[in-house]
Amino acid sequence: MIKIFKILLLIFFGLVCNLSSAISDDNKIKIGLLIPLTGNDKKIGDQIIKSTRMALQDINTDKIEIYPKDTNSNPTKTLSSAKEFKEMGIKIVIGPVFYKNIEYLDEVKEITFLSFTNKTIELPNNIISAGVNASSQLSAIKKFIKMNDIEKTIFLTPKLGYEDEIKKNLKQSKIKISKHYIYNTEPTKLTAQIEKITNYKIRKQNLEDEIKRVKNSDLIDKERQLEKLKKRYTIGNVNFDSIIISDFDESLKSVITSFLYTDVSPKKKYIITFNQWFDKSLLNEKTIQPIYYPSINKKNFEDFENKFIQQYNEFPNHLSLLSYDLIGLIYYLSIKSGLTNIDSIFKNKNSFKGKIGIFNIENNKINHKLNFYQVDKGEIKKIF
Repeated sequence: MIKIFKILLLIFFGLVCNLSSAISDDNKIKIGLLIPLTGNDKKIGDQIIKSTRMALQDINTDKIEIYPKDTNSNPTKTLSSAKEFKEMGIKIVIGPVFYKNIEYLDEVKEITFLSFTNKTIELPNNIISAGVNASSQLSAIKKFIKMNDIEKTIFLTPKLGYEDEIKKNLKQSKIKISKHYIYNTEPTKLTAQIEKITNYKIRKQNLEDEIKRVKNSDLIDKERQLEKLKKRYTIGNVNFDSIIISDFDESLKSVITSFLYTDVSPKKKYIITFNQWFDKSLLNEKTIQPIYYPSINKKNFEDFENKFIQQYNEFPNHLSLLSYDLIGLIYYLSIKSGLTNIDSIFKNKNSFKGKIGIFNIENNKINHKLNFYQVDKGEIKKIF
């Protein structure tokens, strides 16, 4: 453990040696916050500001100055605010929150943006994807699959606009997938597609044929066999051991319920999803358990959540924890001489440790070394 800590320190100081222009003449580290402060997403922006205040309190320094500016969740307004940062001489900005708002930011090449987006496709060179991306999640899922000797896996992605992101990262992960399905989230179409994936009609017909055969037989234990068959929904196996579903919230629950309807139970097949951020509503859905998913360090998340609640009397969104870590990252990179050559820092391979866990920086994105969890019997259990 001491050795790992020393390595992390060396990494930090190695990064620091490459740094210098986000520090102003008065030795203040100026950081922009490009977040929604008006409109429907105002609460997200407000909580990000609160979490940055917490980070400054914990770092306990007067060297950092935070300058929030509004995006109104609008690409044009985002660009306008970014140009104001440029005029102020700010070189490093946390934000924007949403992928759609990075559209014009390549016009402000002088600034490096640590965006909350977890999308990594077609990012401008000055945008760092800091969200918990598909690559990080698939890396943890791959480890889980190997641990459990899972041989046949199918992958399901909703038709919601991020299919290309998933396909690219799935290919790079080299997880062996039997088949990748893109599904429609509209309930009737979803049910029909799941029936097709699981060969439900054939398996249902197999059961009806078997009931008919037993009824017409001279078997001594005919009644007992018929009673057993009545408790079943289908006869026949499906051609997979596990299902990975890259979906969330109620849509995820609908997909798993559709599999239950077609007699594919989480108790017999592994149901693996993407990061659910410890969604407590899943704890009450015992019919669709167990569920497995990668996520950040749960204890750190709960410690941060409790501290946030004590300080502000409200629950934080998950972006709050990410913004807290990003403030810490920028500070540690600035300890010695400030932020110079910021572009090369985020393109080269580097690592650091935050509240979320261990981060790896490479090729304009931050990958997260995630833990893995099981939701079963109303509890969340850590697997690794």
